Amino acid sequence: MEEQSAIPLDARIREVYADLSAAERKLADVVLARQQDLRGYSATELAALADTSKSSAARFFRRLGYAGFDEFRLQVRSRATGHSPLARLAQAPAQPGDDGLQAHARRDAQRLLDWSEELRDEDVQAALAQLARARGIGVLGYRHSQVTAQYASLLFDQVRPDVQLLATGGGREAEALAGLGAKDLLFVVDFRRRSAQLARVLAAARAVGIPLVVLSDAAPGEWLETTAQADVVLRCARAAAHQPPELTPLFDTYVCGISLVNFLATALAARLRASAQARLTRIEHLHAALGDLQTPN
Repeated sequence: MEEQSAIPLDARIREVYADLSAAERKLADVVLARQQDLRGYSATELAALADTSKSSAARFFRRLGYAGFDEFRLQVRSRATGHSPLARLAQAPAQPGDDGLQAHARRDAQRLLDWSEELRDEDVQAALAQLARARGIGVLGYRHSQVTAQYASLLFDQVRPDVQLLATGGGREAEALAGLGAKDLLFVVDFRRRSAQLARVLAAARAVGIPLVVLSDAAPGEWLETTAQADVVLRCARAAAHQPPELTPLFDTYVCGISLVNFLATALAARLRASAQARLTRIEHLHAALGDLQTPN
């Protein structure tokens, strides 16, 4: 049987939610809404946010299977650091096997196949409809997510106009969102280890009516504040939980996210065929005029 400590927080709450008191449900909603920031809250602060008592909070954490709030906070912190490359390195074998690269490639290939069968076509089509009709598209990603976000902005920009990679960091999020409105789209990449800032940025975007498509590695049923705010969620597989250390990559893999972005751009070009062809033609003519690309021998 799976150890109690390995059960995800979402699953614990769903299991007991129907039996919680009204006060405990309010606290459950607060905990779910702030999963990315739980390490920074005390029990008193969480109780205050839920407008409930400390005694109700104590009962709530015991209902989830914890001895008390201290055990809950310890496991939240352990779960967060457990995804770090440092924690994974401590569990990894000293040397990869003789077929290390081939095994790595096979795992990525299998991950792509499994993910492509699980991704819902209705979500892909909904995202494509948003990408096609938006007046302008802002693309956003923090930390490692920024690599996939940049790739998305480069491909989308080739098949339709008014695509921009939004600046992050330096407190420039307000300026980044200022040019977008209800007729535009914010395409967001949100992979772990996640930036705590992103949920606040998406809340600000929702407040002014900007539609949101979020590309996330959250598992089906996994609640995140970022995906909860999205009009469309595209889920990309990550390494399976609880797999042996020798099968866990030191760094998260983004092959599914990159593959999906490539597919979306290709499908978007097909949907906007005439205008996409005209844009690509102009781009190729400009490359020829600039002489900025090497030509094959």
